[in-house]
Amino acid sequence: MEIIVSSDERRGLWYVAIAVFFFSTSPILIRWATPLSPYVITCGRLAIGAIFVYLLAALQGLRPHWQREDLGRFALFGLITALHFLCYIASLSFTTIAHSLALTYTSPIFVTLFTRLFLKEPIARRKYVGVVITVIGIAVLAGFEPQFTPRMMVGDALALGSAVAFGLYSVAGRSQRERYPLFTYASGVYGIAALWMLPLALGSYAPPPSLAGPALSILALGVLPLGLGHTLYNAALRHTHPTYVNLIATQEVTGGVILGVLLLGEVPSMQSLIGAAVMLVGIALVLV
Repeated sequence: MEIIVSSDERRGLWYVAIAVFFFSTSPILIRWATPLSPYVITCGRLAIGAIFVYLLAALQGLRPHWQREDLGRFALFGLITALHFLCYIASLSFTTIAHSLALTYTSPIFVTLFTRLFLKEPIARRKYVGVVITVIGIAVLAGFEPQFTPRMMVGDALALGSAVAFGLYSVAGRSQRERYPLFTYASGVYGIAALWMLPLALGSYAPPPSLAGPALSILALGVLPLGLGHTLYNAALRHTHPTYVNLIATQEVTGGVILGVLLLGEVPSMQSLIGAAVMLVGIALVLV
């Protein structure tokens, strides 16, 4: 049996395990910011994350610098990033936390496919069994009961779009590991993604009755799940195969559901708990 023993790979797994803790705060903070439109939330989150990571780099004397010839590349990566976050944030306006997260985290399928296609980095064939089991666990957790309302279908489509974009986002982060330092890459991609969203955010902004709560939520979204969580995720991609990294990240589903229970009263069913357990089995099969 093949076991991951490389210290570099273990470092990557630790990075993404810590990232999951920060990821798990995302759905709660998005719900608290929802008096504002998904465009405003996405743009604000990305802008704050970019500033936060840039300041982290500057404090370490590593002020980010980008090559002019790479602006087109960063524009594409920023668009992919903006679409991932926008689709995910918007989906939470149409469905439950468990359902949105579960559909978004069908992403291991797309990460595995795109990593093989664009980076020529396949995983062992037997490990595909673990990927499939993980996705089955996600489906069980989501509870795909027949709720075929137009509203639910919109939420489903948005969450699935977020999963596809997450796959491309993961491959992009992996592909630049030799070209740009982590903070330079992350702050650039977050910043350009915010610029993509800015016209939509300005066009859809409507002042809520109270701005303080949503503004604090967006600030927290920029610092915690993005500035810390996604930067750790991108760090993990530099050390470990993207499929392994993304499979660990699926545990945002479990963490998000737990926080949904504690803070929003969205209690999962026994089916959801079984689904989480199946996911863990699938992840274990891929990592050993």
